[in-house]
Amino acid sequence: MKRVYLITSGIMLCIFLLVGCSDASNAYEAENFVPVQEYTGEGFTLRNANAKTGKIAEENREETVAAVEEFFLTNYKTEVHVHNIVSAVDGVSVFVESVGEPHFYTFAIVPVDIKNKEVKTNEVWSQEGQVENAIQGGLHAMAFADEFAHLETTLENIVKELPVVGTPIEAVEKVKATGFSTTHYFISPNGDIFDDLYDLYMENPEITKDDLTDFFANNDFKPEEMIITINLHMEEHSVDPSEEILADIVSQIEELEGAPRGAYSVLLHDSLIDKRRADGMKENTIRRAAPDKIIKE
Repeated sequence: MKRVYLITSGIMLCIFLLVGCSDASNAYEAENFVPVQEYTGEGFTLRNANAKTGKIAEENREETVAAVEEFFLTNYKTEVHVHNIVSAVDGVSVFVESVGEPHFYTFAIVPVDIKNKEVKTNEVWSQEGQVENAIQGGLHAMAFADEFAHLETTLENIVKELPVVGTPIEAVEKVKATGFSTTHYFISPNGDIFDDLYDLYMENPEITKDDLTDFFANNDFKPEEMIITINLHMEEHSVDPSEEILADIVSQIEELEGAPRGAYSVLLHDSLIDKRRADGMKENTIRRAAPDKIIKE
């Protein structure tokens, strides 16, 4: 229900401002909101990005890709595949997917000298903790592969049964950078045990599932230290997220046996996603989340 205010002065100015804000919001939505089923990452834009950096990087794509691949091999002992190059303020963000296991999506930043039209391939860097967290999640999912496969199968069945959809895999590859992710969920490790897990990988990049099983047999973690976010959209256009459907999804996750240990959030959006931000979160998004996450032991 809309609030009703008593306005004693400046009424025309207030109406003008409200209408102006509404028009601007509607214009932005009309230009940038697209059905999630059609979203492939096209139109994704970083804040304050300079389009010239992306143009220069694309003109030197081979060198840019090689520099990023070398960066991950040298600093994280991980082979990656480059999916996308996106303009940033004074460089480009390069979105990658790991090759093989541990599996994850992340990004690195390559500075670009606009004046000299030069990609600084010897100055590639990553945000603090970004890649480390992605690797931790990938290792965790590798250790509990059966449990995560069971969760994914459950979510695939939910999408078949209910009028909801996930995020297209192409968008996940090109713009999400959410660590270990599928079209339906992503995970976020958050605990000291996962720092130890990362150190173990850096000591032995050829780590096996058996090695990881041994590690977790001797190193316990709380469910709250593994955040699992289920992210779904309404399938039908122009309808608000359904509380009844959300309750159904939550109930199925609560009753699910053999799922990965963790603290689960379930987000349900309408059918539209902001192509510039790769985000479906809006005022009408509904959720089961903190402080009432679903805890799976």
